[in-house]
Amino acid sequence: MNEIEKTMKTEILYEGKILTLRVDTVELPDMKYSKREIIEHSPSVVIIPMIDDENVFVIKQYRKAVDKVLYEFPAGLLESGEDPKEAALRELQEEIKYTADKIEFLFDMYSSPGFTNEKVSVFLARDLKPKALKEDDDEYIECEKISIKDLIQKLDSLELIDSKIIAGTLYLKNLMLNE
Repeated sequence: MNEIEKTMKTEILYEGKILTLRVDTVELPDMKYSKREIIEHSPSVVIIPMIDDENVFVIKQYRKAVDKVLYEFPAGLLESGEDPKEAALRELQEEIKYTADKIEFLFDMYSSPGFTNEKVSVFLARDLKPKALKEDDDEYIECEKISIKDLIQKLDSLELIDSKIIAGTLYLKNLMLNE
């Protein structure tokens, strides 16, 4: 597909700590014009923390944007200049109080490319060992051990609604099917 949208003008509406909101005026392939509301978002990581071949850690966290407590895998933003693998190890220590002797990059994904450029790097963590870092002051997280089988059942019964845990659980389901 060779039909791209050429940016003709950009207007910054808001610049915050983790995101910038801009409106782009674009020229479409048919020479018409349109507006695109875009959120520039800091890159992030999500980690699937495997306790053993049958169990993982998940977190439960209230998310104001959807006004719900969600099941999630540990995740967070990269700090300025931080390597994604380092960020993944840091987030594990902050959110579940563990580090990993083995951490494997799995894939990158975009959270919602229709309006944001947020790139999420997904990692698999194994050989977990207790090691805590102070959690963020504004996060209230509950960590829970769950079997992969029960996590897949939560996916199948539509209890999981966060895209990161859905992608990670599908990865685990595929991994189990191919073993």
